[in-house]
Parts: sequence; C-alpha cells; structure tokens
Amino acid sequence: MRACVDIGGTKVAVSLSADSTSPLIGRRSEPTAKTGDNDAVARQILRLVDETCAEQGVDPDSVERVGVSSAGPFVLRDGLFELATPNICGGIAGPARGLPNDWMTAVLEAPLRQRFRHVRVENDAVAALEAERRWGALQGSDHCAYVTWSTGVGVGLCVDGRVLHGKNGNAGHAGHSFVADDDNGALCGCGNRGDVEALVAGNAIARRFARPAHEVFAAAAAGDAQAQAAIDGLCRVMGRMLFNLIATLDLERISLGGSVFWHNRDVLLPKLAAEIDGKLAALTRDAVLVPAGLGERVGDYAALALLD
Repeated sequence: MRACVDIGGTKVAVSLSADSTSPLIGRRSEPTAKTGDNDAVARQILRLVDETCAEQGVDPDSVERVGVSSAGPFVLRDGLFELATPNICGGIAGPARGLPNDWMTAVLEAPLRQRFRHVRVENDAVAALEAERRWGALQGSDHCAYVTWSTGVGVGLCVDGRVLHGKNGNAGHAGHSFVADDDNGALCGCGNRGDVEALVAGNAIARRFARPAHEVFAAAAAGDAQAQAAIDGLCRVMGRMLFNLIATLDLERISLGGSVFWHNRDVLLPKLAAEIDGKLAALTRDAVLVPAGLGERVGDYAALALLD
C-alpha cells in the first residue's frame, strides 16, 4: 500500500492507494500541527496513516511507500528535507505573524524514513504540476506551470518537458517574489514585506481587509464597491506574477488551483487573464490560463503522482 500525504499551511490530509492507477481511499484531514516540538507535523502524519489504515481495515505494516506533497520552502539537513514553511514555522518571521511556535524548520523526512521503506518529498506545487500533467489540465504540455492560490502562493514549473527542482527542491517559489514596496503591515511569513504572498495569500487577505477571504468575495458579489476594488487589486498582483512566469519561461499553459482560486474561479479567471492578454503579445499570445483539471482533489493526487 501507498500513503499519499498533502501538507499545507492550513491542513494535513492523508489518503491510501494500492498503486498509482488505483483510486484514493480513506482520506483523513485535520489542521496542520503547529505546537509542541518541531517534529509535530511528522508525528501527525504517522498518526493519520495509522488512523486511516484502521478505518479502512488495512494493516499499517503494508504501507511501505509514502509520497509527501508539501508547502515549502525546504531545507536539506544531512540530505533529508525539513520544512521552512512560513505558514507553519513561526520562528522565521517572528511573533508578529502570530504562529504558536518558534520553529525555524519542521523536521519531516527523517522520522518518516525511520518507518517507511520509500519516501519521496516534493514541493506541493511541483507535485501538483506532475499530477496535472499526468491526469489533469496540463496533459501534453511541455512548457507549463501549476499555480496554487491558497493559504500561501506556490508554483511548479516545467520547461522543455522537464520539471524544475533547483538546488534544494525550491524552484518555483514565485510567491515570495517582490511585487510592491510595502510599509503598511503586509508581512509575509518568510519575513519579507511586499511579496506576492504577503499581499494576496488567503491569510494575507484576512489580515489586510480585516475579514476572511470568503467574506471579501461574498461582499463583492453583493455589489460592495470596496470589496470589488480589493479583488481587482489582488488580481493585479497575481496577474503580474503570472505574467512574469510567462515572460521568463515562455510558458504555454498555466493551471490554477488552491482554495482561494478554486472557490472563486468564475470571478478570478477572467480578471487574471485580462492582466496578461495583450501585454507583450509575442510572449503572451499563446499563453492560456485554465482551472486545475483535478479540481479540489489536486493535492491528494499530487502525492500519488510522486509514487510511480
């Protein structure tokens, strides 16, 4: 059996699968552990695997392979991945971000390798990119990206048919690219001010506009001009990031997912496309933005895609 693990700044989800062609079963999800020692996330995963096995009548010892799709960035320690994820590790930006720990990293791969025969860890957007290329909206595309707009903002990149990884598995962290000078409190969990994530991520929307993202979108749908202007501003920032990806890497297709985008895709997709269309047409003319073909399950199938 295989365990498929999806780690985000908000939740951790675990599913099981017999092989890469079998359906996922027994999905369990709960808020990401952020208190206690910095191995809390790894221990949470081990517990969720056991609970999922018990629920499905599966022998836990039969789970030998684990794919972990996780929000990054990562730090390599003795060749094994630890999380340096701003929405999980509170020590990176300090107390101003309000996370209930002072972790600089969260131990991840080492505890999993003590139990499982095979462990593969990838950035969640990179894993989602692989899933979208295999089963979703990026099938047949050799110059593409997957972008998640959720608690954070992540990107997986493929150029000339090759998925990009980088020296520490951190290629694609465009959510931490600077798009504005900001001294009005738009603090990212990474410690930067004025980067994409500080301005448009799900938790940034709540901080900037003093109400959760879903309330901002609901108010805009009800005709609130201030909320509509806020959404236009979010799309300008995200649109600039998407344009920069296309201009830098000559991409032909970008698949978008994540909770902020997915639940508001009918509003956001045309606004994002408008931020790209007609701008340096030689680069953008054939670039297409599409919703994730795997929809809300992209995170689960992202982990499965790691286990070929």
